[in-house]
Amino acid sequence: MKSPSHILASTVQDKIMSADAAAALIPSGATVGMSGFTGSGYPKSIPLALASRIEAEHAAGRPFKVSVWTGASTAPELDGALAKVDGIELRLPYQSDPTCRERINAGKMEYIDIHLSHVAQHAWFGFLGKLDYAVVEVTAIREDGSLVPSSSIGNNKTWLDQAEHVILEVNSWQDARLEGMHDVYYGTQVPPHRKPIPIVAAGDRIGETYLRCDPSKIVAIVETHAPDRNTAFTPPDETSMAIAQHIIDFLGHEVGKGRLPKELLPLQSGVGNVANAVMDGLEHSPFTGMTAYTEVLQDGMLKLLASGKLSFASATALSLSPDGYAEFLRNLDFYRQRVLLRPQEISNHPEVIRRLGVIAMNGLIEADIYGNVNSTHIGGTRIMNGIGGSGDFARNAYLSFFMTPSTAKGGSISSIVPMVTHVDHTEHDVQVIVTEQGLADLRGLSPKRRAKAIIGHCAHPKFQPALIDYVEEAARRSPGQHTPHLMDEAFGFLERRVKAETTPAQ
Repeated sequence: MKSPSHILASTVQDKIMSADAAAALIPSGATVGMSGFTGSGYPKSIPLALASRIEAEHAAGRPFKVSVWTGASTAPELDGALAKVDGIELRLPYQSDPTCRERINAGKMEYIDIHLSHVAQHAWFGFLGKLDYAVVEVTAIREDGSLVPSSSIGNNKTWLDQAEHVILEVNSWQDARLEGMHDVYYGTQVPPHRKPIPIVAAGDRIGETYLRCDPSKIVAIVETHAPDRNTAFTPPDETSMAIAQHIIDFLGHEVGKGRLPKELLPLQSGVGNVANAVMDGLEHSPFTGMTAYTEVLQDGMLKLLASGKLSFASATALSLSPDGYAEFLRNLDFYRQRVLLRPQEISNHPEVIRRLGVIAMNGLIEADIYGNVNSTHIGGTRIMNGIGGSGDFARNAYLSFFMTPSTAKGGSISSIVPMVTHVDHTEHDVQVIVTEQGLADLRGLSPKRRAKAIIGHCAHPKFQPALIDYVEEAARRSPGQHTPHLMDEAFGFLERRVKAETTPAQ
């Protein structure tokens, strides 16, 4: 049989099989490390085949579940398909699938929300237990057996190294010109043998272009031709543009004060419409020669690269809309000189983030008057997605922004509350909070002064009086005056949130 042009290693030709046959190798109870990071580079056919098998096993009255580790969120063909057939026992470290979310919050799926920089090292330390299978999408298998990564790297290096068995999906849909855009660093060690990560600029290449894999561990290779499932972004609205402008004005102020260079410091931006609006705002800002050291390359950064405003972007994955990906492919030869994809243990590495002085910009669900941020839970108990990499960047950034519209649920609830119902980022890691109302610079402020700044600059005018009343009453009645709180009243805003979320729309 003639070797497919994207599977060139003769030693693995006999491992090529169907997705159904590959899925049949994975037993119930297995822990499976799958590729994928924010809708890119995930396996397309094997999870669907595995879901079909699990459904058949359940119909026959036989229990069947697997535990799934990834880089971050994936897509309906992976998380959605396996969750719908009740096929996931445990999920980590991040998800955004509505069916997964429903099952987690119903107590039917175990979920561990982990800082993305911690996942690989926890696997190496043995904290997470044994990894039975790795299911990883690649663009090609070279003659020497090395693997060409696809549109994300995530934790793929660790899964390939740690797994007892490896299944590869070779996706011919992924453009062959992705080869060479990756930087896979094999220099990480476990303590006490760790060495510094030798990155001093966003564009530094420190590793290899390809992934390694012991050929004796490869038990199956499945050929696919299927696109990534990335979603379109909503065009910037008035609210997100106002948030973006507050940030850009503040960055200009910092340049004027001599606290930032005129080309800024490397940018990190979380996923979403507000984050893209900030990038769109930077496109029309006076800043040039910018760089990015981030997790995902989104449409906004792509535009900045195309215009020359951004000179280089380091990430672990592409997270582009369909239109953005079409633009990326049209000019891939241009972008491949300006984009580098790394393992997430490097893209999110605290040492590198702190050394480069990254400017971190991430979203939140709610912030309290003292600067604590909840980015994961509704009402303190229901998970949305997860902390992702926001904690990696927030704690170690030169500047740490958290941004959100000042209200939610059509303006019926405030995003600024007396006390957050779940803490992901403590007041010690939050430097700047931004809403469309304004920006609160919390650096150097004591708790009571932070409260004044956050309420005055970030809270919606509709909710400011209630927040001011709370602060004044807490100042009179709180037994401690360093961070005055009324524990019996702190979650009054939560009651209104729950009521708003459970009241049918008119």
